[in-house]
Amino acid sequence: MQFKNIRRFYQIIHTFLRYGIDEAIPNLPITRKMKLGRRALFWVKNQHSERPYGVRLRLALQELGPVWIKLGQMLATRRDLFAPELADQLALLQDNVEPFEGKVARQIMEQALGGSLETWFEDFDETALASASIAQVHTAKFNQNQPLAGKDVVLKVIRPGIEPVIKADLELMYKIAQLIPKLSNDGKRLRAVEVVREYEKTILDELDLRKEMHNAVRLRANFENSEMLYVPEMYQDFCHKNLIVMERIYGIPVSNIAELEANGTDMKLLAERGVQVFFTQVFRDSFFHADMHAGNIFVNREHPENPQYIGIDCGIVGTLNHNDKRYLAESFVAFFNRDYRRVALMHVESGWTPADTDIDKFEQAFREVCEPIFAKPLSEISFGQVLLNLFNVARDFNMEVQPQLVLLQKTLLYIEGLGRQVYPQLDLWQTAKPFLQNWLNEQVGMKAMVRDIKQRLPQYREHFAEFPEALFKALQQQKQINFRLAEINESLKSQQSNGNSRFITLSVSAMVILGTLWKFETLPIWLSVPLLTLFPLLLILTQRK
Repeated sequence: MQFKNIRRFYQIIHTFLRYGIDEAIPNLPITRKMKLGRRALFWVKNQHSERPYGVRLRLALQELGPVWIKLGQMLATRRDLFAPELADQLALLQDNVEPFEGKVARQIMEQALGGSLETWFEDFDETALASASIAQVHTAKFNQNQPLAGKDVVLKVIRPGIEPVIKADLELMYKIAQLIPKLSNDGKRLRAVEVVREYEKTILDELDLRKEMHNAVRLRANFENSEMLYVPEMYQDFCHKNLIVMERIYGIPVSNIAELEANGTDMKLLAERGVQVFFTQVFRDSFFHADMHAGNIFVNREHPENPQYIGIDCGIVGTLNHNDKRYLAESFVAFFNRDYRRVALMHVESGWTPADTDIDKFEQAFREVCEPIFAKPLSEISFGQVLLNLFNVARDFNMEVQPQLVLLQKTLLYIEGLGRQVYPQLDLWQTAKPFLQNWLNEQVGMKAMVRDIKQRLPQYREHFAEFPEALFKALQQQKQINFRLAEINESLKSQQSNGNSRFITLSVSAMVILGTLWKFETLPIWLSVPLLTLFPLLLILTQRK
């Protein structure tokens, strides 16, 4: 470890100790030595003992700086790992930092673009519109030399020197995370290394603004001409790893309820559309904006009777495969039908819990945790909390963490919170149910069969020319098989009188199967495998003669 990293490591531990974060370490023989070492090396004690633990953790992360603040924000979404009061405190962390100088921002932008900003833009504001730990944004307009002359734009630029800081702190986070499982069984449950790995991927992705650009382009295409969601245009010719240029929007922040109401917004429809936008992304597109907190969502000022969301900052997205969507849809439907056995089976069938899981115990665990939820009216049940309960139970049965579902659960909590803030009477289940039911209906029945056939047509077409010759070979080999089976049958009858029937039957059957497999090596796999299934039936029919 380099000297500067050792110094930073000392600073991190010292900060945690000053806030008494080591109180969470259990009193075990191994940890007693660590606590003695704390006194010997750091000569520091808890200086904030009068404050609750969650408050102290939040303040410690805040003091350690932007990288740790963002870690705390991510941990706030992992309510499957932390107590609610701790997660609530971490959710208060704000990623607001002092902006760096506008002149420095200009230099970075001009280096990325390969020329003076005035070549393309005018009215560039060196005062940042907003700043965060990784990037900040400035405003400008396209100048008269550009096809979009006069168009307002936002330029987002990566903070200089932030990448080595992040990577150095990530290295230290891993070292701390590796210690946590050794301290107690509860430390193992936290899966600290896994959490840091998840955080590392998220934060390193945010350092490459081209990824945000591609995400925004994809999301914009998915909702092109939609009344529900508008995604600002990315000007791709001006986008680089450390700079993106996008259309500037002038919406009402979704958290500004007073302004929304003053604008005449249909609040009920707005809340319902938030849910519809989310489930459309999940079940239609398999691609969703995973950072939909209030700061990234606005509402179009025009047509308040037909409200439209505006989504920005697509740095964090989630993707789902067919298995994920099936798990999500069937789990929700089974949960609301109180079919906990189906919920348990879904986890095993998805391969996320071991195949030898005791289904009866699994079902009972879901029942005990989920049944009390139905003390509330359906309209008040939180989808995000339902998913969280399912994750918590499944974790006790060795479910592997699914990062895409954790992202989805976090996003769902955001959507629910915003929806009920906009319209407290929002009935999430009634709004979401059609999406779940329609998707499930499309997975079974004639529609699904036709879709599967269409998907397999290229494979069928590719092998169609082989079919006549392959069928002729199969029929010829079938004749040989029938002849050999008849011989074997006669042999079995004669051997039965000698008392060796069981041994002979097993031996000959094995030879038949092995010999036939050898014969079928000349056939295409797509034809020989179905024919192989006929062997047991042929053997039975032959023996009956």
